[in-house]
Amino acid sequence: METNFDLIINRHATGSVKWDFMDRYQNMQTHNLLPMWVSDFDFACPPNVLEALHNRVDHGVFGYSERDEDYYAVLINWFARRHQLEISPDWICSIEGVVPGLSLLIQMLSQSGDGVVVQGPYYGSFAKIIQLNQRKLLENPLVEDETLGYVMDFAQLETVFREQKPTLFLLCNPHNPTGRCWSKEELTQLLTLCEKYDVTVLSDEIWADLLLPGSTFTSVLHLGERWHSRVIAATSASKTFGLSSLRISNFLIPNNEIKTRFIERLNAHGLDVFNALSMEAASAAYRSSAQWLDEMLAYLAANRDWFVEQVKTHLPWAKISPAQGTYLIWMDCRSLNVSDDDLKMIMTECAGIAPSMGAGFGPHGSGFIRLNLGCPRRYLEQAIEGLIRIKPQR
Repeated sequence: METNFDLIINRHATGSVKWDFMDRYQNMQTHNLLPMWVSDFDFACPPNVLEALHNRVDHGVFGYSERDEDYYAVLINWFARRHQLEISPDWICSIEGVVPGLSLLIQMLSQSGDGVVVQGPYYGSFAKIIQLNQRKLLENPLVEDETLGYVMDFAQLETVFREQKPTLFLLCNPHNPTGRCWSKEELTQLLTLCEKYDVTVLSDEIWADLLLPGSTFTSVLHLGERWHSRVIAATSASKTFGLSSLRISNFLIPNNEIKTRFIERLNAHGLDVFNALSMEAASAAYRSSAQWLDEMLAYLAANRDWFVEQVKTHLPWAKISPAQGTYLIWMDCRSLNVSDDDLKMIMTECAGIAPSMGAGFGPHGSGFIRLNLGCPRRYLEQAIEGLIRIKPQR
């Protein structure tokens, strides 16, 4: 099997948020921009997944459906083979999406007014679910590092824990938007502080499979039973295999009391019915799409290498942070010395691209943009052609 990832697939008029709704979500009043903002890729999902979906549709009956033993088995086998992570089937709770699950856990494990810690620059939906649930967003900014990209500021984090007394720490691993994969040593240091100050870690691990060559993923669940009472990991096939709109994710909860309460919360919201096509797609992906993923990862790595080299050669005003995972580029544009509003205008009107603006990732994203490289190379060539048109003011 060799997939042609250079193939251009027209996504217009498919209800694509990325391609059809820039005006609504980004306030960019044109469809002529190259969308590099939403973090979904522009490749068709794996052929084995498409075949499984066709077969399920051909069956023709879509009554109430439930996860069978195969659903659990392929998930467990995937993490065992791919990440050497042993998962108990008793830990697995499914819900329609990682962000909804995190929101329910914030409601369940904290009280109104409690603090929830995030690491800036942070995924914008983290701030949304914290603040809309009447919790206090506490930011412990990451520190820029020439080699790793970003590192955690543990001294500042302990100050936040000691003075603000938060209930929860919302981790993103690999980190969106910077692409940082946290090491075993860093996670151990984090969990040691969380144990000292009685903080529970909600770890969004949706990017775990999307690693750059030579990088490995360490889950909070890799670190052993000592921490199982205070860690929850959120996973999904959606980012890995391009299934975001099918809406199914799995929360891995080793603490049986928390898991029982979480299931009760899902039942209280009527979230106890599962989409037959979502389960079929996720199962097929985990069962038989490893080779397809390896091919895509090689393509994404080549995309990144090419793009980074083009930026070094042609864009003296831009700097790309080192990363270990994701298909995202975190680009420092601060040397242009413009406001975030002007930076957005430059990107749209001069470069002709629609990035995710760094300001949307909190105050420590100001002056940055996030670009999605999960696309055919021709789109990246178009993006570089546009970015070269940007001339810094002297």
